[in-house]
Amino acid sequence: MFSKRNSLEVEAHAKGFWDYQSFITASAHYQPYGFGTTYMNRTFFGTKEVAAFLAHVATKTSCENKVAINMEKLEWGLCYNKEKNSNSNYCDEQYKKSYPCAPGVAYYGRGALPIYWNYNYGEAGKDLKVDLLNHPEYIEQNSTLAFQVAIWRWMTPIKKHQPSAHDVFVGYWTPTKNDTLAKRVSGFGATMNVLYGDLVCGQGDNESMKNFISHYLYYLDIMGVDQEEAKSPEVLTCADQVAFNPSFFSNP
Repeated sequence: MFSKRNSLEVEAHAKGFWDYQSFITASAHYQPYGFGTTYMNRTFFGTKEVAAFLAHVATKTSCENKVAINMEKLEWGLCYNKEKNSNSNYCDEQYKKSYPCAPGVAYYGRGALPIYWNYNYGEAGKDLKVDLLNHPEYIEQNSTLAFQVAIWRWMTPIKKHQPSAHDVFVGYWTPTKNDTLAKRVSGFGATMNVLYGDLVCGQGDNESMKNFISHYLYYLDIMGVDQEEAKSPEVLTCADQVAFNPSFFSNP
């Protein structure tokens, strides 16, 4: 997995940063909450969930667009641990009372599943008991924390009264009538909806969505998981799903 992450062929600024033990340590923090350990109706979802999570991680941190073609592109995840060349500090003044932006600090994307905005850094820091609001750079200095923040994003709803990516993947979430009308169903497709909204979903058979799906099927194959059920278009894609949140509320 991630066999190209330390390659000399690309200018990946996270060379040597990511390691397997950091992921295991970060995962252990969330295993009591069901990450990679969930059974539903006597079916074990753990391996498939880890494959789904890593698919998002690989897609969001890939440098494949510089060098890779075809299947090789799926090996280029974890090239980065932070957003490159951001022109925004991602400070939302609506949260100045609860999560005030620290002077001179930018809340651009950091981590294995990048988080953005002061309110996300504040919430993640509160849950992980780390002062990320004043020191977001901690994420790019500690690989275990970078994975913990990513799993926090996976396990935590974007908004209250909505499901997390974990919930929609393992089936903890029960769609309402409105969800059914919006063509939202549990599965990998819904994880893209939760995390990216209409930046990816409801756009038909687009390249961004297909890239996430390709990574998911790739990791299922590596982990020896049967892909037949996973390949059902209804659960695999979000091409026709209405976004849980409009793009204004979606995290990049």
